[in-house]
Formats: sequence, structure tokens, C-alpha cells
Amino acid sequence: MLSALFVLASSLLARNALAASTPCTATINSLSDVSAAEKCTTVNINGFTVPAGEGFTLSLADNTVVNLNGDILFGNKSWAGPLFTVSGDNIVFNGNGHRFDGGGPFYWDGQGSNGGVTKPRPMMKIKISGTFENVNVVNSPAQTFSVSNPGPLVISNINIDNSQGDQPNSKSGGDAAGHNTDGFDCSTTDLTIQKSTVKNQDDCLAINKGSNIVFTGNSCSGGHGISIGSITSDVTVSGIVISNNVITNNDQALRIKTDSDASGSTVTNITYSGNTGSGLRQFGVLIDQSYPDTLGTPGTGVVISDVSFSGSKNTFSVNSGAQQVAVNCGKGSCTGTWNWDELTVTGGTAGKITNAQISGFSE
Repeated sequence: MLSALFVLASSLLARNALAASTPCTATINSLSDVSAAEKCTTVNINGFTVPAGEGFTLSLADNTVVNLNGDILFGNKSWAGPLFTVSGDNIVFNGNGHRFDGGGPFYWDGQGSNGGVTKPRPMMKIKISGTFENVNVVNSPAQTFSVSNPGPLVISNINIDNSQGDQPNSKSGGDAAGHNTDGFDCSTTDLTIQKSTVKNQDDCLAINKGSNIVFTGNSCSGGHGISIGSITSDVTVSGIVISNNVITNNDQALRIKTDSDASGSTVTNITYSGNTGSGLRQFGVLIDQSYPDTLGTPGTGVVISDVSFSGSKNTFSVNSGAQQVAVNCGKGSCTGTWNWDELTVTGGTAGKITNAQISGFSE
């Protein structure tokens, strides 16, 4: 009797699994098609406009292939978002060069996520393992991508273009209309972002926690550069490789920033290799433990170690009046000797290194 019940239960589970994930092909032309499409393992998305105040959410079956075959636009409404969410394991998402348009000019007021009208953020929430590639994203209302993959993920050939937000508008009081338009915000592990372009008004990349993250062969312009942080309490960042990126007309090329009041956190094993930067407005490299102040009184609750410029030369030029390198560590919180053999910064002024032991580079 028990054996028969076991066979029956196994059969029901198998049928349920098959029903949940069928080797069929589905097409999405509107949000009303999503529920049925999520049961198939090939999903084709045609271009359409998502109604204002609604999100496009895809909870995919494992091993699904997604083909974006048209542009996705979002109606404009003040709400929290996100605009697009995709989740699932071992997903292949091919954007085929099509775009997601967040309608940024409707929201942009120079304040970003700090105030003003409520903006849907992030615009794109990526919660898949596998690959996500060949997608254009334009005019994000505020932060663009939030990445929290459940397994290894490679993001490739993404073009984020918020450059329209560089100019003031009637709501921004003379400031750039776009603000807090981060390219990639990451709190994850086992992630590679490569061969992508970010034009924005904030961090190109911001790593808030996680490990085994590679950011390589990308281009960043107009924003705040490539950042680790800001680091809050009780988080770990380790095993980060930032390599062969081109950073132009940013506030700084590379930055590590930790909250002045944070505690119980570590940042370790950070490698910079082969990066180049020019037109840097404030710093070439900034490591600062006084966030939200810049070069204020540093905290000591985040331990930073093993920050290296190695492998291939990192070469940056800063604007007149900018600082080449500034390191502002709390006493005893930046540990070990950091190898900066492969760093060269020209222009501006030297800057100051406080409470950090660095070899191979002098101010």
C-alpha cells in the first residue's frame, strides 16, 4: 500500500513539474500574455507599451530562452516600480538589440531618488542565472539595473543611455535633469558584466556587497565612475576584479566609499587592472571612509585590505583642480600593504594618502 502511494505521489509530482515547464513556444504581445508564457521554455516578446503604473514581471521556468523581438515602452506614472523584473535559473535572455525605454524625461527633476516626484526604481530588476545580453536601456527614471542573481550570471553587450538627462529641464532648477541614474547596482555573487556601455549621471557600477564579481571591458561616461559602496554595516565585499574599462568625463575613475558610522564590514581582495580614464573631474582614485562626507572624518568600522593595481597598467588623467589619488582611512582600518605598481595618474594635484600603507605608487 505504501509503495502504491509513493508511486502515485511521484507520478503527480512529475505531471505537475511538466505542467509548470513545458517545451513549448509562447509569444508575449501584452501583459495579458505573460502568465501563459511563463509555462513555456521559449518565450518571444514582441514590442508593446506597458500601461502606466504597472510592471512587466517574468517569473520564468528553468532553462528558458527569451527573445526580445521589439521595443518595450512604459507608460508614465509616479509610482515605486520596478518597471521590469525577470527571474529564473539558467536563463538565456537575448535582447537582439531592442530597447527598454523608461520614459525618464517625465520623471527627471534633478533630485533622483532623493526627493521630488516618486520614480520607479530600479528600472530593471535582474534575478536570473545564465546570460542576459544585447539589450539597450534608455532614459531610466532613476537607478537602472539592480542585479541579485541566484547563480552564476554573465551580462554582456548592454547599452545604458541616460545622456538626455545631462541637460537641465524646467523642473531641475538648472541642474542636470537626470540624477541617481546608476548603471548597475549589485549585491550578489558570481556575476560578470562585460562589453557594455553606460552613459549616466551617477555610478557606472556600484557594488554594495557580494563576492566573485567581474566588471570588464566596459565604457562609462558622464557619471561618478566605478564604485564599491557605499558600504554599510555587517556586509562583506571580496574577490572583485575591475579590468580593461574606459572611464571618461566622470567625477572619478575608481572609488571605494564606506559609511563613516558603519561597523562589522570588510572589503578585501579588490583588483584593478588595465583600466583607463580621462576628463576626470574630481579624483583619479578615491578611497574614503567618511561617506556621506567626502574626505571628512573617517570611520573605523569597515576593514579594507588587499586593494591592488596589478596585472596591466591603470592609466588615468584628471582635470586641472582635481586630485590624482585620495585615500582617507580611519586609523587601523586599512590593513596590510597594498600593491599599486600598475597605477599612473597625471594632471591636477597629488592628493593625500592617510592611514594606508601603499607600495609601488607615490603621491
